[in-house]
Amino acid sequence: MSQELILGLPVAGAAHPTSPTQALGKWQSSCSSREAVLIIPCASLSQCRRFDYRPKTDPYCQARYTFCPTGSAVPVMKEEDVIEVYRLQAPVWEFKYGDLLGHLKIMHDAVGFRSALTGKNYTMEWYELFQLGNCTFPHLRPGMDAPFWCNQGAACFYEGIDDAHWKENGTLVLVTTISGAMFNEMAKWVKYDNETGIYYETWTVQASPDKKSTVWFDSYECSKFILRTYQKLADLGAVFNKVQTNYTSIILFSGEPIYLGNETSIFGPQGNKTLAAAIRDFYYPFKPHKTVREFFVDLLKIIDRVILNHEFYLFYNLEYWFLPMKFPYLKIIYEEVPLPVGSKTSVGV
Repeated sequence: MSQELILGLPVAGAAHPTSPTQALGKWQSSCSSREAVLIIPCASLSQCRRFDYRPKTDPYCQARYTFCPTGSAVPVMKEEDVIEVYRLQAPVWEFKYGDLLGHLKIMHDAVGFRSALTGKNYTMEWYELFQLGNCTFPHLRPGMDAPFWCNQGAACFYEGIDDAHWKENGTLVLVTTISGAMFNEMAKWVKYDNETGIYYETWTVQASPDKKSTVWFDSYECSKFILRTYQKLADLGAVFNKVQTNYTSIILFSGEPIYLGNETSIFGPQGNKTLAAAIRDFYYPFKPHKTVREFFVDLLKIIDRVILNHEFYLFYNLEYWFLPMKFPYLKIIYEEVPLPVGSKTSVGV
């Protein structure tokens, strides 16, 4: 008996008022020319990421590195089992570049499990189906007016923990111990989380570097999945050890975002052709580059648009927003997010 993590791909959009402030608590269903998607109401627009199903993947989207190549179903543990839970963290693309991105504190997060009854280890993580670049910027395909996104992310569960990978340049540390029953409840939640939270979002967007500043849009990437998993375990009764846990965030700084519309309202037959052209023009320099000269020419264009002209177009929850960028424009931070305290009384293991 097993619980499978179902993967897949996206497509539609929904209407919102003109700013995140006005949009709080509002929602509606919508459909594009391809698939209908229900956006579920939530407390803040910056966290509204749940959909009623995961659409099928588009064959155009291709990964250089296969997603979850050794993935397996989540096992059902015996209720009396004792499961050790490990925090796993290593530099992004450590398998290719070693500790290079670790020096910039650009880290990837996962969680590990060890069963006392079977002695088996498992790793669980959440990441892009088609690599980070595809999740951050779209493809501009010939003959298609709208930018084409390959921005899906999903959970990956597989047997084994690669100790060398996590220890050499990162972290492998015990954070809590749970029962087999708690693990099984967590697995049910993972299936729900994976089927309804389907889009990877690289950027966090804030009003200023101040820690209490408004967060216009929150990122949705590997570390957020781990934080949600830890919180679920805490709610189930897990008591966490006193371990410092830091996570990477890539932050854009912007004034209040301006809502522009979805794919249909901007790029459809009755769309705004001027706005559509501006969005396509903005994304063009972010394309993959074949030469060093081409890269630097486009880099100057990006600096001109984002820093000198304070412009950024964000695609979030299948909608386009204009960000009036402001200093310091972009920042990579590596800050502590404490391990959670549950909402239920701890269950003894």
